[in-house]
Amino acid sequence: MILQGFKENSNKKYLNKLLSKRQVNVTSSKVESLGVILNVDEFENLDVFRDLADLIHVHHNKLKVVVFSESKKEALLSWVECFNPKDFGWNGTVTNVELQSFLNEDFDMLLSYYQEDILELKLITAASKSKFKVGVLQADERLNDLIIKTDSKEFDVFSKELTKYLTILNKI
Repeated sequence: MILQGFKENSNKKYLNKLLSKRQVNVTSSKVESLGVILNVDEFENLDVFRDLADLIHVHHNKLKVVVFSESKKEALLSWVECFNPKDFGWNGTVTNVELQSFLNEDFDMLLSYYQEDILELKLITAASKSKFKVGVLQADERLNDLIIKTDSKEFDVFSKELTKYLTILNKI
Protein backbone atom coordinates (compact mmCIF):
# COMPACT_ATOMS: atom_id res chain seq x y z
CA MET A 1 0.00 0.00 0.00
CA ILE A 2 2.86 2.36 0.78
CA LEU A 3 4.51 1.50 -2.53
CA GLN A 4 1.30 2.45 -4.34
CA GLY A 5 1.50 5.92 -2.78
CA PHE A 6 5.14 6.30 -3.84
CA LYS A 7 4.25 5.18 -7.37
CA GLU A 8 1.43 7.72 -7.54
CA ASN A 9 3.76 10.50 -6.32
CA SER A 10 6.37 9.60 -8.95
CA ASN A 11 3.69 9.72 -11.65
CA LYS A 12 2.46 13.11 -10.38
CA LYS A 13 6.01 14.48 -10.53
CA TYR A 14 6.36 13.15 -14.08
CA LEU A 15 3.03 14.79 -15.04
CA ASN A 16 4.14 18.14 -13.65
CA LYS A 17 7.44 17.81 -15.50
CA LEU A 18 5.62 17.16 -18.79
CA LEU A 19 3.27 20.08 -18.28
CA SER A 20 6.05 22.50 -17.36
CA LYS A 21 7.98 21.61 -20.55
CA ARG A 22 4.91 21.92 -22.77
CA GLN A 23 4.96 24.67 -25.36
CA VAL A 24 1.67 25.73 -26.86
CA ASN A 25 1.99 26.26 -30.60
CA VAL A 26 -1.46 26.57 -32.14
CA THR A 27 -1.38 26.96 -35.90
CA SER A 28 -4.17 27.25 -38.43
CA SER A 29 -3.37 23.87 -40.01
CA LYS A 30 -6.40 21.76 -40.85
CA VAL A 31 -7.41 18.83 -38.65
CA GLU A 32 -6.83 15.65 -40.63
CA SER A 33 -6.23 13.14 -37.82
CA LEU A 34 -8.03 12.83 -34.51
CA GLY A 35 -7.11 11.01 -31.32
CA VAL A 36 -9.66 10.56 -28.55
CA ILE A 37 -9.02 9.75 -24.90
CA LEU A 38 -12.24 8.70 -23.21
CA ASN A 39 -13.21 7.64 -19.72
CA VAL A 40 -15.79 4.98 -20.51
CA ASP A 41 -16.96 4.98 -16.90
CA GLU A 42 -18.28 8.54 -17.49
CA PHE A 43 -19.49 8.33 -21.09
CA GLU A 44 -20.22 5.08 -22.92
CA ASN A 45 -21.46 6.07 -26.39
CA LEU A 46 -18.42 5.55 -28.60
CA ASP A 47 -20.25 5.97 -31.92
CA VAL A 48 -20.64 9.73 -31.44
CA PHE A 49 -16.90 10.14 -32.03
CA ARG A 50 -17.25 8.68 -35.53
CA ASP A 51 -20.05 11.17 -36.16
CA LEU A 52 -17.84 13.96 -34.83
CA ALA A 53 -15.02 12.86 -37.13
CA ASP A 54 -17.43 13.09 -40.09
CA LEU A 55 -18.54 16.53 -38.93
CA ILE A 56 -14.99 17.92 -38.85
CA HIS A 57 -13.98 16.10 -42.06
CA VAL A 58 -11.65 13.48 -40.55
CA HIS A 59 -11.60 10.10 -42.30
CA HIS A 60 -12.42 7.11 -40.13
CA ASN A 61 -8.99 5.59 -40.74
CA LYS A 62 -7.46 8.75 -39.21
CA LEU A 63 -9.57 8.43 -36.04
CA LYS A 64 -8.14 6.54 -33.09
CA VAL A 65 -9.95 6.13 -29.77
CA VAL A 66 -8.47 4.79 -26.54
CA VAL A 67 -10.64 4.33 -23.50
CA PHE A 68 -9.87 4.20 -19.82
CA SER A 69 -11.87 2.03 -17.49
CA GLU A 70 -11.28 1.13 -13.89
CA SER A 71 -13.82 -1.69 -14.33
CA LYS A 72 -13.14 -3.20 -17.76
CA LYS A 73 -16.28 -3.59 -19.84
CA GLU A 74 -15.04 -5.96 -22.55
CA ALA A 75 -18.31 -6.25 -24.49
CA LEU A 76 -18.50 -2.48 -24.91
CA LEU A 77 -14.94 -2.08 -26.14
CA SER A 78 -14.93 -4.02 -29.38
CA TRP A 79 -13.31 -1.48 -31.73
CA VAL A 80 -11.09 0.53 -29.39
CA GLU A 81 -8.05 0.04 -27.20
CA CYS A 82 -8.73 -0.13 -23.49
CA PHE A 83 -6.34 0.75 -20.68
CA ASN A 84 -6.53 0.88 -16.90
CA PRO A 85 -4.30 1.93 -13.97
CA LYS A 86 -2.36 -1.35 -14.20
CA ASP A 87 -0.93 -0.23 -17.56
CA PHE A 88 1.27 2.39 -15.85
CA GLY A 89 4.54 1.93 -14.00
CA TRP A 90 6.75 4.31 -12.09
CA ASN A 91 7.65 7.78 -13.44
CA GLY A 92 4.87 7.74 -16.00
CA THR A 93 6.06 4.69 -17.91
CA VAL A 94 3.41 3.00 -20.04
CA THR A 95 3.46 -0.81 -20.11
CA ASN A 96 0.63 -1.24 -22.63
CA VAL A 97 2.01 -1.53 -26.19
CA GLU A 98 -1.15 -0.25 -27.92
CA LEU A 99 -1.33 2.72 -25.59
CA GLN A 100 2.32 3.53 -26.24
CA SER A 101 1.70 3.48 -30.00
CA PHE A 102 -1.21 5.90 -29.44
CA LEU A 103 1.14 8.22 -27.56
CA ASN A 104 3.74 8.07 -30.33
CA GLU A 105 1.22 9.06 -33.00
CA ASP A 106 1.29 12.73 -33.98
CA PHE A 107 -2.40 13.65 -34.19
CA ASP A 108 -3.55 16.99 -35.55
CA MET A 109 -6.04 17.15 -32.69
CA LEU A 110 -6.40 15.25 -29.43
CA LEU A 111 -9.79 15.17 -27.77
CA SER A 112 -9.67 14.49 -24.01
CA TYR A 113 -13.24 13.60 -23.18
CA TYR A 114 -13.30 13.10 -19.43
CA GLN A 115 -14.01 15.18 -16.34
CA GLU A 116 -12.92 12.99 -13.45
CA ASP A 117 -9.58 13.85 -11.92
CA ILE A 118 -7.78 10.57 -12.69
CA LEU A 119 -3.99 10.66 -12.84
CA GLU A 120 -3.66 8.09 -15.64
CA LEU A 121 -5.96 10.06 -17.95
CA LYS A 122 -4.00 13.24 -17.31
CA LEU A 123 -0.72 11.40 -17.97
CA ILE A 124 -1.94 10.21 -21.37
CA THR A 125 -3.18 13.67 -22.31
CA ALA A 126 0.08 15.31 -21.27
CA ALA A 127 2.30 12.67 -22.90
CA SER A 128 0.51 12.76 -26.25
CA LYS A 129 2.42 14.28 -29.16
CA SER A 130 -0.73 15.88 -30.51
CA LYS A 131 -0.41 19.34 -32.03
CA PHE A 132 -3.71 20.70 -30.67
CA LYS A 133 -5.41 19.44 -27.50
CA VAL A 134 -9.09 19.95 -26.74
CA GLY A 135 -10.99 18.87 -23.66
CA VAL A 136 -13.98 19.40 -21.44
CA LEU A 137 -13.48 21.37 -18.25
CA GLN A 138 -11.02 19.54 -16.00
CA ALA A 139 -9.27 20.29 -12.73
CA ASP A 140 -5.93 20.99 -14.43
CA GLU A 141 -6.28 23.60 -17.18
CA ARG A 142 -2.66 23.17 -18.31
CA LEU A 143 -3.56 19.95 -20.15
CA ASN A 144 -5.49 21.41 -23.09
CA ASP A 145 -5.18 24.24 -25.59
CA LEU A 146 -8.96 24.63 -25.91
CA ILE A 147 -11.35 23.88 -23.07
CA ILE A 148 -15.07 23.63 -23.74
CA LYS A 149 -17.05 23.86 -20.54
CA THR A 150 -19.81 21.27 -20.86
CA ASP A 151 -20.90 18.23 -18.96
CA SER A 152 -19.57 14.98 -20.43
CA LYS A 153 -23.15 13.71 -20.86
CA GLU A 154 -24.01 16.63 -23.20
CA PHE A 155 -22.05 15.51 -26.24
CA ASP A 156 -24.26 17.32 -28.76
CA VAL A 157 -23.55 20.67 -27.06
CA PHE A 158 -19.84 19.84 -26.95
CA SER A 159 -19.87 18.89 -30.64
CA LYS A 160 -21.57 22.14 -31.70
CA GLU A 161 -19.20 24.28 -29.65
CA LEU A 162 -16.16 22.38 -30.92
CA THR A 163 -17.10 22.84 -34.57
CA LYS A 164 -17.78 26.53 -33.92
CA TYR A 165 -14.35 27.10 -32.38
CA LEU A 166 -12.54 24.96 -34.96
CA THR A 167 -14.15 27.05 -37.69
CA ILE A 168 -13.07 30.27 -35.97
CA LEU A 169 -9.52 28.92 -35.62
CA ASN A 170 -9.57 27.89 -39.32
CA LYS A 171 -8.96 24.23 -38.49
CA ILE A 172 -11.86 22.79 -40.51
